[in-house]
Amino acid sequence: MSRTLEEFNQIIDAEQFFEFFKLPYDANVVNVNRLHILQKFSQLIKQINANATELSEAEKLGKYRSALEQAYTLFLTSNSLEQKLFKVFNEKPQNLVLLTEIGAD
Repeated sequence: MSRTLEEFNQIIDAEQFFEFFKLPYDANVVNVNRLHILQKFSQLIKQINANATELSEAEKLGKYRSALEQAYTLFLTSNSLEQKLFKVFNEKPQNLVLLTEIGAD
């Protein structure tokens, strides 16, 4: 049975993406990194959509499958602090002065 973009667009859970694409996954890895995997997957999908406008639905879904696999694999060897996918990881705290910012006069 072939899948469609319409079915893909109805998915709301990380596990459903893995099931849709018939990709094996470790539930513990997904539970710990769920938001980060989905964020990376979303970034990769945006790149695919921007760069591959002429793809058929099946080709696009194939690239989406590879993107999910890539996002998941990334968090098998890395973690959210290393990847810094969310804005909060990249913002400098407003009430913090780093030692490197203190000049020696």
